[in-house]
Amino acid sequence: MAFTTTFEDLKSGRAPIAVVGLGYVGLPLAVALSRHFSVIGFDISEKRVAELAAGTDRTGEVLPDDLKAATVAYTCDPARLREAAVVIVAVPTPIDAHRSPDLRPVTGASRTVGANLAPGAIVCYESTVYPGLTEDVCVPILEAQSGLSCGHDFFVGYSPERINPGDRAHTLATIVKVVAGQNQACADLLAAMYGAVVTAGIFRASSIKVAEAAKVIENTQRDLNIALMNELALIFDRMGIDTLEVLEAAGTKWNFLPFRPGLVGGHCIGVDPYYLTFKAQSLGLQPQVILAGRTINDGMGKFIAEACVKRLIAGDVKVKGARVGILGFTFKENVPDLRNTRVIDVVRELEEYGVTVITHDPQADPDEARHEYGIELSPLEELRDLEAVILAVAHKDFNALTLEGIRHWFRTPQSPLLLDVKGFFDPAEAEAAGYRFWRL
Repeated sequence: MAFTTTFEDLKSGRAPIAVVGLGYVGLPLAVALSRHFSVIGFDISEKRVAELAAGTDRTGEVLPDDLKAATVAYTCDPARLREAAVVIVAVPTPIDAHRSPDLRPVTGASRTVGANLAPGAIVCYESTVYPGLTEDVCVPILEAQSGLSCGHDFFVGYSPERINPGDRAHTLATIVKVVAGQNQACADLLAAMYGAVVTAGIFRASSIKVAEAAKVIENTQRDLNIALMNELALIFDRMGIDTLEVLEAAGTKWNFLPFRPGLVGGHCIGVDPYYLTFKAQSLGLQPQVILAGRTINDGMGKFIAEACVKRLIAGDVKVKGARVGILGFTFKENVPDLRNTRVIDVVRELEEYGVTVITHDPQADPDEARHEYGIELSPLEELRDLEAVILAVAHKDFNALTLEGIRHWFRTPQSPLLLDVKGFFDPAEAEAAGYRFWRL
């Protein structure tokens, strides 16, 4: 079967576009596309579909007015996918407990799409994957479920998502979109479609594998740069040097990159490198640098918890049973996203020492925290009789907190212990106020 869908078919609404997965990536895309095309928004979660139909987005990625104005047809019915000329798969690609790629969301979505695939349609993946996964894993599933032949009866493309949760400056429209198709006609249509909503421009990759590789190394590069900062923090902590002061001094040189140490979580930076290393290892290669960076970053929660415990001991505080408050539980500031948050590493390590941890996060969904991590988030008023406070995530909600204001949270307010992971407080002010202060 020849590839027959045209951009005019999309523009006129004769050929709808379906977005599969309405999370942090899929929803903003569906809303943006709906301004120009007929869009079907599919998600397996009935609760999610009902919320969106009612005009509520718990992720906060789409502004309420934009969501209200969107003309997306939200549905849980997979049969609606048969109407679509282009199906965009935007489901998460996490890792499992062994840090191997968990392909269940993307393979499950492929089975659903394949079982409801219209002849002549394009299936474009946005999910972050290792090079080759689209063609080697997803295409056979699509063929098996549909009974159609890829490249003849249907076509595939890849355009990696570049959503940065909570970022209002770098949005779908303002980030260059990488696009690849299995043939020129497919690539042309995808480029025109995405070009209608991405003002920053389109970059055409020469192949699907190149586009897949480009995405996975974007976050691998960031991960390694942060790993270097974290290793420096480990060294400078042992030397009694303030890491952020060192970085501020080094940053006066024009070509010094402004990375900072911290907990590396989320659905991208802390996950994507494992997709690349998994593929490399399957080819008989041992990626030493990438895995070394991952080892450092995965160990930062333990390091922060141990920094707290050491200072409790130095202050003659009994560690077992000590109450420690943690401010922030999401993977980054000003988002409700709990996926792969590494604050959980701090919590678990402290609990191993017998510490009672009270975690507060005004952005996070308490039900999600309970379901995903078994963590009971506490209201602010429960932060009392504490031996230490760890500021783990610098939410804007915490901007109103002052050193004097939080002093009453402590059991011994004369010499409170404050650990600042994010460089939120001024060290000189904290020490002048009588705090035993530590920052990463």
